[in-house]
Amino acid sequence: MPESQIVVVDFGSQYTQLIARRVREQHVYCTIVPFDIAVADLALTAIRGFILSGGPESVHQSISPEVPEQILHSGKPILGICYGMQTIVKQLGGVVEPAQKREFGPASVCNLHVGPMLHGLGDRLDVWMSHGDRVIDVPESFDVIARTESAPIAGIYDAKKQIAGLQFHPEVTHTTNGDAVFARFLFDICRCQKDWDAQSFIDTTIDDIRTQVANDNVVLGLSGGVDSSVAAALISRAVGDQLTCLLVDNGLLRKGEITSIERGMEATNALPSRLKTIDAQTVFLHKLKGISDPEEKRLTVGRTFIEVFEQAARKIQNVAWLAQGTIYPDVVESAATKWGKAHVIKSHHNVGGLPERLELKLLEPLRNLFKDEVREVGLTLGLPHSLIDRHPFPGPGLSVRVLGEVKPEFIDVLREADAIYIDELKQNGWYEKSSQAFAVFLPVKSVGVVGDTRTYDHVIALRCVRTTDFMTADVVDLPIDMITYISNRIVNEVKGVSRVVYDTSTKPPATIEWE
Repeated sequence: MPESQIVVVDFGSQYTQLIARRVREQHVYCTIVPFDIAVADLALTAIRGFILSGGPESVHQSISPEVPEQILHSGKPILGICYGMQTIVKQLGGVVEPAQKREFGPASVCNLHVGPMLHGLGDRLDVWMSHGDRVIDVPESFDVIARTESAPIAGIYDAKKQIAGLQFHPEVTHTTNGDAVFARFLFDICRCQKDWDAQSFIDTTIDDIRTQVANDNVVLGLSGGVDSSVAAALISRAVGDQLTCLLVDNGLLRKGEITSIERGMEATNALPSRLKTIDAQTVFLHKLKGISDPEEKRLTVGRTFIEVFEQAARKIQNVAWLAQGTIYPDVVESAATKWGKAHVIKSHHNVGGLPERLELKLLEPLRNLFKDEVREVGLTLGLPHSLIDRHPFPGPGLSVRVLGEVKPEFIDVLREADAIYIDELKQNGWYEKSSQAFAVFLPVKSVGVVGDTRTYDHVIALRCVRTTDFMTADVVDLPIDMITYISNRIVNEVKGVSRVVYDTSTKPPATIEWE
């Protein structure tokens, strides 16, 4: 375990894991704990500092989350972000009040150049705000280090206690110099060492897997995507032939997916060699018949996935573990953090809908990693760039890219349209420039003309975004002539499509996937 450790105290923010990610990017080890943790469970002597997350609550509620007194008065450096700052102020005798005007979105912060937190970062900081309360009076011995027009106290610092607070969110990419803000706290205040990286994670995780699994066998659903492939490589490195990969053909995969995965397994020495393909297309499509609600579709695919695995796992001797390539964006959007504090956005088949009757224990070695961290681990394990740089694909497959009821003919149309879209992006060099791109089948029809004949067929939407953490995302500004060419190809080559549109929504407020 690295010597420099930071503990992130979670107050239920959707961005809590982003804080941890920013810390890890500085090569400092960190863990996340709930705000109501029993402090006796923490090894305080090994901790260099605490970061308090934001959260959806208000300090004015009759019962509001607070920092444990043992942490607040531990003598360790503390950084409070948004709600984390507000509860520090309230608990130490300052005053927080509801703001007359809520600040949400971009803001300009005046840096007062007091103390080390914002040292050398310029007079004005472009930041991201998201708060309805504001601090109007700081506790004794605290200095004000930043302000905005709406929040005259946007940053505080107590040099003696080494406690800082920021009303803005340095963890989100919308805050420029956010990494520098964390660096000030980690290295100038906490005196951390840069002693954590992908290889350290691999070494620790392999040891953990060997301890957990012991002599049991493991089954893993290999989708061919980055997450499941890296999980397979990591588990295989730990337990070897105790791992069997099951490739479930659920009828919801992309064009040529099964053949591509099987050939990739044969050609990549870093991946396990034990692969079994299961044809379950009829089962999945039958279970999805008549279902249009996206949450129900996700849970249905998840339950069916587990049922298929149960049947296949019974044929493997001594199997006790079901491994999944779950990563943190899956978890946080499902509100399935370890302590269940975050507000629900949507569930994911990896982390939701597991039946109580499941006879296998769950092994999720990538659960606390972001996509870029997973890629770094994969490359360190020896996986090829062609696999690591592949765009994410949702666990429920094309079922959540067909809006409304999932019908086999809709899946066929979408599969062909998506293949054309991705092929053109690759041919023109835009696949590598984007983070995720895909087509969506819309359950509406539009009038068109083919030759002299009137048509009345479905609409395909194209989505292409760029992101570093998949918690926020910007639209890729594809050339309009290329979009037009792709649209013409889809309409002319895919029977049942009369119109193609391009999605220009950012995340937030939209999610990357449509369902």
